[in-house]
Formats: sequence, structure tokens, C-alpha cells
Amino acid sequence: MELCVLMFLMVILASWAQEDLEGKVFIFPRERSSDHVILKPTITKPLQKVSICLNVYSDLSRTYSPFSLATTEKSPAFIFYSISLNLWSIAVNGILEYIKTDTDSLNWRHICVTWDSDTGVVQFWANGKLYPRKVLSKGSSINGITSIVLGQVHNNLGEIMTSSYSFFGEISDVHMWDVVLTPRDVQKVISGDRYGNVISWKSLVYEMIGEVLLQPKLQCKSGGSVSSVCIPCY
Repeated sequence: MELCVLMFLMVILASWAQEDLEGKVFIFPRERSSDHVILKPTITKPLQKVSICLNVYSDLSRTYSPFSLATTEKSPAFIFYSISLNLWSIAVNGILEYIKTDTDSLNWRHICVTWDSDTGVVQFWANGKLYPRKVLSKGSSINGITSIVLGQVHNNLGEIMTSSYSFFGEISDVHMWDVVLTPRDVQKVISGDRYGNVISWKSLVYEMIGEVLLQPKLQCKSGGSVSSVCIPCY
């Protein structure tokens, strides 16, 4: 019996990979709800300050969610998603706000979202530009066992809630902190000099579900812009 339990635990652990994904991307090749990436964060207490940064590359003009955080008490508890080419939505504990952004040409977009429970202030950064701040869920906290999914919206049971938010494209450089990043911090993240303490792309614990692929990144940022030369980013 003990041997069976040990083998079962080994199978579970083997399904999780922990890697330095520098120069890599997750590719979501189809628009379907079965394809997503599950992340295993390092969280030991309720969250009252959150910062999340990632790079996203997609030609979708419909709604999609690159990042979804749910807990056993709230689903989702923290989420941001693109509604159109120049409109994003952010939700903290079920309260929504909208952020109007510039309409960028098809290219990588570096997104950073922060939330501070003390003030309720939400910051939304796109390619290093801060858009007008909003106030959400002041005085609340993100409680319960946390689960994080890339490319979909999920609930507190880990189930995908709707296929209409399915992501199609590429996601990379995902980082998360239990502090609010400063403007200087955001610039350091963009330049690759600041890594998350809750989730780090340099030591990511993840599981790919469905047909998600892990591939080299073929477009590199240089001097604040994205190179048009397609070479692997090593």
C-alpha cells in the first residue's frame, strides 16, 4: 500500500516541470478551452498587494484572458483580459474596471498590472506606459488556496469557465510579486532585471494542458523596441 502511494505521488510530481524559461514562449495554437498552462505559485498568506507582468503576442480582436487567478474562496479573484485592441478589463474579487489603451500594431505587448488593497489603486502598464489609475476592492484581500492559469478563465475548482476567453497566440516572461511595483521596478522588469518572488519565469513551476507548446522566442526586445529580425532569443 505504501509503495502504491509513493508511486502515485511520484507521478503527480513528474507532471510538474520547473525550468528557467528565459528565451522561451508558450504557444497556444488553437482557440479552444482545453488548452492552458497551470502555474504553481509560492503563496503562504492572503494577498493584499499584487503585481503581475507578462509579454503577450496575439492577433485576436475578441476578448481573451492571458492570466487568471482563482482561490478556494473566489473565482476568479484576480484577472485581467483584453476586450478589444484598445480596451482591457481588470477584476479584483469580482469588482470590474476598464482601461482604455493605445491601439498597437501587431507586436509583443508587455503588460504589468498592480493592485494595492490599502488604497484600492490599480495600475495598468502597457509597453512601459502607465494608463489612468483606477480603484478596486479597497480594504479586501485575496484569500484561500490559490490557483493560476494562463490562457483561460477558471474557477475555484480549477475548471475552465468559458471557451469565449480562450487565448490564441504566445505568452512569455510571466512574473508575479506580493508587492506593488514602482515605475522604476516596471522598467527593470521590461529590461529583464527584475524577477517575481511569487512566480518567476526564471524558475517556473508549470504544467501544460492540451496542445500548448513550449518554443524558442523568435522576436527579441532591444533598446525598448522589438526587433523585426526573427532569431532565437538565447
